[in-house]
Amino acid sequence: MKNIVVVGSLNLDLVAYVSRMPAEGETLTGNDFATFPGGKGANQAVAAARLGARVSMVGRLGNDGFAAQLRQALNDAAVDTSRVAPVSKPTGTAVILVNERGSNSIVVIPGANAALVPQDLDRHMDLLRNAAAILAQLEIPMETVVRLGEIAAEFGVPFILDPAPARDLPPELLRNVTWLTPNETETRIILDGLGYPSGDPLNGAYPLDAAADRLLATGVRNVILKLGSRGIYLRGADVESEIMPPFQVHAVDTTAAGDALNGGFAYGITQGMPPAEAARVACAVAAVSVTRAGAQPSMPTIGEVNELMRSAVQEAYSEQFAGSTELQRD
Repeated sequence: MKNIVVVGSLNLDLVAYVSRMPAEGETLTGNDFATFPGGKGANQAVAAARLGARVSMVGRLGNDGFAAQLRQALNDAAVDTSRVAPVSKPTGTAVILVNERGSNSIVVIPGANAALVPQDLDRHMDLLRNAAAILAQLEIPMETVVRLGEIAAEFGVPFILDPAPARDLPPELLRNVTWLTPNETETRIILDGLGYPSGDPLNGAYPLDAAADRLLATGVRNVILKLGSRGIYLRGADVESEIMPPFQVHAVDTTAAGDALNGGFAYGITQGMPPAEAARVACAVAAVSVTRAGAQPSMPTIGEVNELMRSAVQEAYSEQFAGSTELQRD
């Protein structure tokens, strides 16, 4: 079995739970505090590994106490960390506020993640060449992500890019992306950078299909637009256009929902699922993840994902059956 390779960030998440987000200049008393292993790269690696995929992580950590904690969390999830090297910078951190609705605001301090440079990828060329899929995010230097896209294109490896944190993307990166997975904010920023103001939100004044088509026109092969509580929108060369509704769950912490979705999608397509089926599995992975606190601790097993999907099918069937019996009594 080929490995999924995740090239990206490792952060320690410092999470404050608050009743609401503070206003500018306001001091707010929090409800609780916790630390969790995180970083978009590490989160996606754990998400895929916990589902049963073989996963290798390429990244950088500092020489401090945070580093040991983050490496152990990856090892506990059976992620191969042999390509995660120490550097003489502080380990990356993220300061996260989570309100009572489960919504969050995040500030990322790259630290050691900024030391992952394009030349480092050359040391892992055999791993990348033989990958089942390559996942990347934007918490490492942009030039490294661009080089990674070139490597993926050269060897025909599916390249899944989560364009977060939101920023403009260079054309030389976009044309090598197999699956681009922005949320609404990220989509607007990318489109604005391309000269296409997108409006707010991504419907009505700027329809989803128009937004997706603008992205596809850059050379991106497929897009998965993450729409939060509205689900996801699929469009591209390898998938029929479709709005896929979310699973209905009670959200506790949405911090790593996007990472859960990307890890789940990579798991699905590398298991041979058609993209739409892999996307549905990914939605279930994300849904389970928001029902509990923390980034990596929230990532579900494949058994938990299957249970949610079975429950959703049974609920839909029950509603349909109840309606049919009403008709029979009339």
